[in-house]
Amino acid sequence: MGIDELYPSDRLIAAQRATAAAGLDALLLTPGSDLRYLTGYDARAGERLTCLVLPASGEPTLIVPTLERPAAEASQATGLRIVDHADGVDPYPLVIAALDGPPAAVGVADRTWAEQVLALRAALPGAAQRLASEVLRELRIRKSPAEVAALAEAGAAIDEVHLRMGEWLRPGRTEAEVAADIAAAIRAAGHVSVDFVIVAAGPNGASPHHGTSDRPIGAGEPVVVDIGGTMPSGYRSDCTRTYVAGGPAPAEFLDYYAVLRDTQRAAVAAVRPGITGAAADAAAREPIAAAGYGHAFLHRTGHGIGLDGHEEPYLVTGNDRPLEAGMAFSIEPGIYLAGRHGARIEDIVVCTTDGVQRLNTTPTELIAL
Repeated sequence: MGIDELYPSDRLIAAQRATAAAGLDALLLTPGSDLRYLTGYDARAGERLTCLVLPASGEPTLIVPTLERPAAEASQATGLRIVDHADGVDPYPLVIAALDGPPAAVGVADRTWAEQVLALRAALPGAAQRLASEVLRELRIRKSPAEVAALAEAGAAIDEVHLRMGEWLRPGRTEAEVAADIAAAIRAAGHVSVDFVIVAAGPNGASPHHGTSDRPIGAGEPVVVDIGGTMPSGYRSDCTRTYVAGGPAPAEFLDYYAVLRDTQRAAVAAVRPGITGAAADAAAREPIAAAGYGHAFLHRTGHGIGLDGHEEPYLVTGNDRPLEAGMAFSIEPGIYLAGRHGARIEDIVVCTTDGVQRLNTTPTELIAL
């Protein structure tokens, strides 16, 4: 999987066509996943303006701070026209100069800093601002074979970390101590950064986004471990398994974990082209509700993943968009009993032309350490 294959130059042309079709004169993309998707440049976000000016027709321009020009030139953005600005010089006239006349409407990257959004509005007072995702969503939502391969590489790397959990997770150690070991292992497995580490034992496991604490792990307590990072490719990993260390788990927990395990497997198997995001959510939600735990399933069934840890498509009630081949997302039902314990099982999967491919392949059985 070459970088040129993962970040092909024809994405810029496709984005320009989509920009014109959306009735926009240009996209203005500051550092983030949209800029990296189109150029391969993992730009640094900061108060100094970095902005890809992508007109609906004409030559794109990458505006960068002077001190970051070498990084831009060394990236996949090498083929772009690059214009730099020194500290103390207003960079926003460079945006105007990169456009072929005053635009009527522009798409601004969804996560552009507010101070830059307002500065762009002042520089282009006649331009309506819309979200760039209106254009780029459709380009990014279906992954290419190279992107699927990058996500599979990320999935294998995070699986490697889960397979080592017995080295660190044991009664008496705190969640934070275990998390520190996991974070080091995520990097050792090939990630360039750690996006998150959740180690949630006992009652903390009932909070889906708990994080970690200085609470020691008790013998026989269920422990939810949800971890992920970013690979050198820019693509992300995300996988959750639930463990029990040092003793038998509570009978109540074993009962609902069996429900959760069977439900997660069935929800993965239900993925295919044509099923809606809402129907995929229901494939996980309905069996859990039928078992009496509907109130304890607190979140959507899944989120898309790629250059962002959370992106479209979302498997959630109300999403009537059908799944398509190439869409990549999590399947992660959970059951959370407040004040007692919780469990979640999460795999990243890809919708294929005739079904589904799991990118996390470690067992989903309850793991006793």
